[in-house]
Parts: sequence; structure tokens; C-alpha cells
Amino acid sequence: MAKSVAVNRILKLMGNRFEFTVISANEQVGNAAIDSAIDEVSRIERLLTTFSNDSQTSLINENAGLAPVKVDDEVISLIERSVKISEITDGAFDLTYGSIDKRLWNFDQNMTSLPDVETALASVELIDYRNVILDQKHSTVKLKNKGMRLGFGGIGKGYAADRAKKILQNLGIESGIVNAAGDLITWGTQINGQPWTVGIADPEQTNRPFSALKISNMAIATSGSYEKYVTIDGKRYSHTIDPKTGLPVSGVKSVSIICPSAELADALATPIVVMGVKVGLELINQIKHVACIIIDDEDRVFTSKNINVI
Repeated sequence: MAKSVAVNRILKLMGNRFEFTVISANEQVGNAAIDSAIDEVSRIERLLTTFSNDSQTSLINENAGLAPVKVDDEVISLIERSVKISEITDGAFDLTYGSIDKRLWNFDQNMTSLPDVETALASVELIDYRNVILDQKHSTVKLKNKGMRLGFGGIGKGYAADRAKKILQNLGIESGIVNAAGDLITWGTQINGQPWTVGIADPEQTNRPFSALKISNMAIATSGSYEKYVTIDGKRYSHTIDPKTGLPVSGVKSVSIICPSAELADALATPIVVMGVKVGLELINQIKHVACIIIDDEDRVFTSKNINVI
């Protein structure tokens, strides 16, 4: 019997580093399957990107406050799922986050103070998922107010990873990993039969993991301030902005979400950073088949109740 091989490909998709690893009968089969997965991610990118004027997302944004825009059922469904996540996170996740006024934020050495409360609030006044009007019957989306903008940055990579996995499985690939810029989904086992494992980055030394998890048939996404942050008056502020206040959040360095869906893991990681340790854990502990690891600014590690049993 011919020995299986691991086939790997790394490239830039959706403006990010994507890596595909598949276990297949031979390199030709593996590469053909990866080609199909790349085609699927590219298709999703064309739907969701805001860097192309003719994408469905850009058309929705152009018509904000003016008219509904007809979109594919797939886009309607993704927006519906996004709104549900906005509801359960009380707006800490918000698909209209693209409306933020970015001129306030640079997060570099020149940033030595926070904007005043009123200025910060004004920067997020157009962010409100409740002003996304969906008409499922006619498959249209309308943003209620001029200047509103949808952005799929908080969920799109995870969705693309899930779809790529589905394509690969449909082509007979029984084991693999899709890594969408750190949003990982795995299925099956490594070529040696061992479970896939992933390292959780040490927030102080991101080139080395502080822990490793077996995540076969699971997805994991990590969000945190360890790569981009500022320290003002001795306090560390993440580059993540609270959609309600317009101010950067503090208190959490890193959140890793583990669950069966890369889309859900992607969408929950950043809002848990916003919500903080206590509220974030309370939420995750209420959701079946979802676990999380949180590292706070004092490097304390917190885990959800079901971390070992998902």
C-alpha cells in the first residue's frame, strides 16, 4: 500500500498569510485539492473584501443610508450569524465596526495619551449592528445610516477556513489543517497518526509557546494585545477598540477560543478581549462546545470550565 504524504502550501489570501496542509495519497492529489481550497477562499474574498469597489460588501457600504442592496444568500447568512454573535456579546463584536473613525489611532511611539471621552465616543457613533436591516425574502441588506460600513475582518477569515476545510473533505482529504492567519481548523490526524497540536503563544515571547493543545477536529483562534499595544502612564492598552466607548481596552493580553468552527472561534476571540476576564468567561461557560484560555495583563492564566472536555 502506498504511503500517504503531507502536502503544504503557504500564500497570501484575504490580505493575510494562509497555510494549507493536507495528508493525501500523493503530492499531485494533495496539490490539486489545495488548488480547489484556494479557489474557494479567493471566491469568498471577492464577496467580502472592502478593497474592491465591486464586491458585495463595498456595494452595501456605498449605499449606506440610501438603498438596500441585493446580495447572495451566503452573505445574508453570514451577516445573520454575525448579528447573533453581536447579540450574545452585547455588541462587543459588531459587524459595523468598519464605521470607526481610525484617525484617532496609530498605536505607535507617538501615541502618548488617549483621546477625551467625547471624542472617542464620536468616533464610534455609527457602529451599531442593530442598524443593519436584512430582508431575507428579497435577499437584501441595508445599512440604516449614511457613513456606516460593514467589515468582515472579525469573522471572514474563520468563515473562509471552514469553507476551505469543507472543500478539501469533499475531495476526499481525510486529514489536514487550514491556517488562516492564526485562525486554525484541523481534522483527522498527522501523518504519524498523532493528533494535530497547536502552541498558545507566550504573550511576552511570541516566538515561543507557553502551552500546547491537542486540537484534532477542532478550531482555534487567538486575539490579543501582545503584538500591537501602547503603554500610557504605566498602563497597557490593546489595539482593540471597544465599539461602545471608542477607547482601547486593557486588562487582557490574549484570548484563545477553541471550538469546532473556525468562524465561531474567530468571531468570539476579540469580543472576549473587550469584555474582560470575568464577563468573558461567564459567556463562554454558557456556550456548548466552546472553550477559552485568557491571559490577563499580569500574565495570569484563566480557562473556561470545559477546557478539558470539549
